[in-house]
Amino acid sequence: MTAGTMGLFSFLKRKNEAELRPGLAPLPPDLAPAPDTRLRGEPSRLGTEAERARQREIARATAAKIDEIELAFASDIFSDEPAWGSGARHPASSAPAAVASVDQPDPAAAPASAPAVDESAILYANGQVATAEQLLRESLSTLGRHERLPWWMLFDLYQADGREEAFESIAIDYASHFETSPPAWKPLPPTASDRPAAVVALAETFDASLGAAVAPRLKRLLDADAPTVRLDFGRVTRIDLDGAACLLAALQTLRAQGRELVLAGADTLMATLRSMLAIGVRQASQAPWLLLLELLLLTHREKEFEEAAMDYCVTYEVSPPSFEAPRRVSTAPAAPTAGAGAQGERFMLPSVVSAPGGVLLDAIDAYAAGREVLVLDCSRLARIDYAGAGLLQARLDAHVLAGERVELRELNHLVAALLRLLGMGRRGAGAEDGAIVLYPHRY
Repeated sequence: MTAGTMGLFSFLKRKNEAELRPGLAPLPPDLAPAPDTRLRGEPSRLGTEAERARQREIARATAAKIDEIELAFASDIFSDEPAWGSGARHPASSAPAAVASVDQPDPAAAPASAPAVDESAILYANGQVATAEQLLRESLSTLGRHERLPWWMLFDLYQADGREEAFESIAIDYASHFETSPPAWKPLPPTASDRPAAVVALAETFDASLGAAVAPRLKRLLDADAPTVRLDFGRVTRIDLDGAACLLAALQTLRAQGRELVLAGADTLMATLRSMLAIGVRQASQAPWLLLLELLLLTHREKEFEEAAMDYCVTYEVSPPSFEAPRRVSTAPAAPTAGAGAQGERFMLPSVVSAPGGVLLDAIDAYAAGREVLVLDCSRLARIDYAGAGLLQARLDAHVLAGERVELRELNHLVAALLRLLGMGRRGAGAEDGAIVLYPHRY
């Protein structure tokens, strides 16, 4: 990350977390960002909240691109096992080829055990959220000086708890300390009383280019009797007018049907659409504009929706769509190495797994029938209590002994630490190494 970018993060630093939540230990002084003296005496360019948000997004996008280039460069040079928490990954070819699932991501390097990590994971599992948070914050001055895992666990704790201000404050400290882009705020979806606790989701991963040829695949999703549909746009770099029109119609139909949607990599598709828009050019097709507005609505971005709707109104001199917050939509990271046109099903775990969990475990058994690979999607999972984790492990071990491979995808780092502590994802779990594989989501 450039010095200019880090200067911007320093300038944007919010109030100390101790001011926001009395009683919490403040971040260690040596982890706080240093002020950027180069900005002294200059007039402020961040006088409004909109400008502050715009500048932060520019800085985050720039830093993310630099990180991507550096990671690709390092991967070409080094082939030894990276230190845990480094963010580096080995190619997915190390996974057993015979049973690998279609959209196989790279498994995260399992970190070495650390007392603060293990203890906070157990505390959080037992519902002692404040104590787990305090322990993680205190570990930032020791373990957190060189390892990113305690930071990631704090990010997940704040997102599960819906505490955006605490998340943003520590995100800027993280960016300053590690000189990398901070994570974006993506809270877990609220638990809906009318939503099934656990369901099988129909999954579709789209190609790099979306055109009219996508219509049959979208029709398959619409015709399928699946209450939950997961759409992964993480690979999309180009979409033409026909593709935009087809996808817009499909998303509106799925929403009207009351299906639960999981949108992965939506930011990637929205960035592609934004590059196609020209304010004031009335001759251009409305499809990209309307698809962008639909995605902003589905991802609960009301402020950005209103801004884009105004630009749309100015361009075409028509009334824009109104914002109606969706009830059954959540977002997730894109699968890192998803194959083109990948299709399949995922078992969606509920927001909380606790004992007794007989109904949930029986549902997993039903999903496993006839499969060699069980993909448990944890994108909406906030917490597993200690007893529930033990029961889940015993049931998954039984599937492993039956010759099946189990993958827990998009785990938050608090849950992943607990499961590692219980032996999941490690040698000695009752079968060959890697038969139960943990894939924490990436920051």
